[in-house]
Amino acid sequence: MKRKPSDISTVIIVNKNSEPKTLQIKTLHITRLRHYAATILSVIVILSGTIIYLRAVNDRKDAEEKQLQAQIVKLKGAVPAPVIADKKPANAQSYIQSIEGKLQKINDYLKKRGLKGFSTKAVGGSGNADDAKLTDDETYSLYNEYLDRLVHSVAFTPMGYPHISSLTSYFGYRSDPFNSAHAEFHPGIDFKGTKGDAARCTANGRVVFAGWYGGYGNCVRIAHMNNYETLYGHLSRISVKVGEEVTVGEKIGEVGSTGHSTGTHLHYEVRKDGRAINPISFLNLSK
Repeated sequence: MKRKPSDISTVIIVNKNSEPKTLQIKTLHITRLRHYAATILSVIVILSGTIIYLRAVNDRKDAEEKQLQAQIVKLKGAVPAPVIADKKPANAQSYIQSIEGKLQKINDYLKKRGLKGFSTKAVGGSGNADDAKLTDDETYSLYNEYLDRLVHSVAFTPMGYPHISSLTSYFGYRSDPFNSAHAEFHPGIDFKGTKGDAARCTANGRVVFAGWYGGYGNCVRIAHMNNYETLYGHLSRISVKVGEEVTVGEKIGEVGSTGHSTGTHLHYEVRKDGRAINPISFLNLSK
């Protein structure tokens, strides 16, 4: 079938150094050239926007990770570093008293946050005749071993933020977001977020649940030392599985709005012996 003359357009290409050339193109393509250009421009704008968004998300995640790590570093900074043999203090008793003072300060911080303090009894010896024979190196060693155990215990106790953002709902009774005429008990706190933001565990532990959990939607529960457990609800994506060992600051899922939820956020709970307690006390050591 022959095309109509109007179906084909002739484009003349002029070059001052050579003879003009002609190129036949379907008229349909020429009439749609504006649409083609708009489509290409739209693709470029979308790709540029995606790159900018991904870069912003990456920068935000890096900032979250740095803040979480800074909390751990700050806590460890409150613990005296091991004594180097050639840099011992002149007064051993003064050094021990300094350690005991810092341990007491850590205990005070923990108790203000509803956590059980650490016993300092018998650290560096129980005070009997045999302990009096300990050398300075042996005494320092006992204290440093104790401090190592303390830091280890702190690492397994929920502390800090699972997601760095402002709070949108608090622990306790509130109006039911689905029925304002009724009140409900909210067993955790909610963090503002956008879908895909990282949700991170607040202490070392083991994943005991990862999946759909009724009104919590996609949910992760992590067991920690001393019968503590943390719960992360309404996730859009789960990044861990049951039985997996996780460390503080590790990503366990992504913020979402699954389950009984009115908008994108992270629901976070701290439980002790199976009972929900106010997570606010665990967000900052100074509280």
